[in-house]
Amino acid sequence: MYVQESTSLRLMLTSQRKAKVLEVLERDGTVVAKDLAAAWGVSEDTVRRDLRGLAADGLLQRVHGGALPISPAVQDFEARRTVASAQKKAVALYAATLVHDGQTVFVDGGTTAQALCQALPRTLTATIITHSPTVAIELTSHPRVEVLLIGGTLYRHSVVAVGAIAAEQIESVTADLFFMGVTGVHPTAGLTTGSAEEAAIKRTICRRSSETFVLASSEKLGTASAFRVVGFGDVTAAITDSAPPQKLRRALSDAGLGLVVADL
Repeated sequence: MYVQESTSLRLMLTSQRKAKVLEVLERDGTVVAKDLAAAWGVSEDTVRRDLRGLAADGLLQRVHGGALPISPAVQDFEARRTVASAQKKAVALYAATLVHDGQTVFVDGGTTAQALCQALPRTLTATIITHSPTVAIELTSHPRVEVLLIGGTLYRHSVVAVGAIAAEQIESVTADLFFMGVTGVHPTAGLTTGSAEEAAIKRTICRRSSETFVLASSEKLGTASAFRVVGFGDVTAAITDSAPPQKLRRALSDAGLGLVVADL
């Protein structure tokens, strides 16, 4: 529940109410429309309009009954190259230690996946399957790695193949490991991404892999995107670069997510 405001927001401007919504979201990690309405003396419709406006501005992720912090990974691929690059490198370096000679490994698309490929030793002998052209190109500098590139319809935001053709090819192979990228990791929303088709491909790869590790740099923890990928129980663990606040870490653990903090 939210603390009753001493001055009703009924008389405030829309911009002032929206600023208050963002304050609550930053403080609590979630907002519930009916609770805000009751605490602030306004209608639920008023709060929902504010949430719709904030979502349209890319400032939060609407969910049933309220909103969650939006993932910073909603930018296009080129823009994401400069977001949390040090954190992504830490996650990638740890993930690379999990790959061993002789394994078959699925590597997802995205900037952290690219960093993972850069971190793999040049002496590695393995088979790597990917639906990301950028990941495949990154692996050309690894002479002992056999690269299997999945084709399909190009999803430009993440530069990966999606659709029926990609899914059919993925169903024909199996892997020891899958390094999965997501845009959000939230205790209630779960593992999410911004595209329904991309989420479907990630689910298919997860089913075809013995273990799945989520590449989750710390700026993604506690945030959400529109489409759920899989449940926490469907993955081995999420790898992050630094421990989240204790409240969030406990909530993720209680929800069933194993969290590995890279310590390199």
